[in-house]
Amino acid sequence: MKLPTAPRARRTLIALIAALSLAILVSGIGIYGLIIGSGQPSEWNDPPSSSAAPHTEPSREPTSPPRIPSIPRTADAEAFARSVAAALFTWDTGSGFLPLDYTAVILDVADPTGFEQSGLAADIATYLPTQSAWAQLRPYATTQRLEITSVFVPDAWADAVAQARPGQLPDGAAAYTIEGIRHRSGVWNGDPVSAEQPVAFTIFMACPADDPCYVLRLSQLNTPLR
Repeated sequence: MKLPTAPRARRTLIALIAALSLAILVSGIGIYGLIIGSGQPSEWNDPPSSSAAPHTEPSREPTSPPRIPSIPRTADAEAFARSVAAALFTWDTGSGFLPLDYTAVILDVADPTGFEQSGLAADIATYLPTQSAWAQLRPYATTQRLEITSVFVPDAWADAVAQARPGQLPDGAAAYTIEGIRHRSGVWNGDPVSAEQPVAFTIFMACPADDPCYVLRLSQLNTPLR
């Protein structure tokens, strides 16, 4: 893919960085399905063999493929919410990973019963670039991170818990709303470009007594519980 060479192309790149994936939102989650029930290994190139005499190839230590940092297991609900939020918004198109690889990191700390996992996977997909958008952004070394400015239990969560039927919510169910600034950056013709945007969303999770927390569902981006 050729680098853009005109101001219009540069504006297009900045717009992609600024607005990517905002148009892809899952509707109808309500109180998010939860209430209504819902690396590739390294390859070695062998040196050419010699027909004149046998040779011994020097031993090589195998290298491990890079890994996306996992979300720490913890029973601290707020710390867990912060870690999930950071994992959800941190990606690098030049890392060699794909959106599904970043999705897998969050699914690793998802509902262990599997009941909410398909819904959670759909939720995560609305936060990450599509495969085609990822391919468009990769030549520009586009990255993203989240600056968290506020983490709190929304007032509406108490009402949701009160209205839930017995047994509808798992033990230790909780909700944390995250507010912050999404930072995206890339490179155009050797020059850095960046965009920042306020974001807010709610993480629905459960922290059973004496067990690590796990993720249940996510609200729509910028449609958090308050």
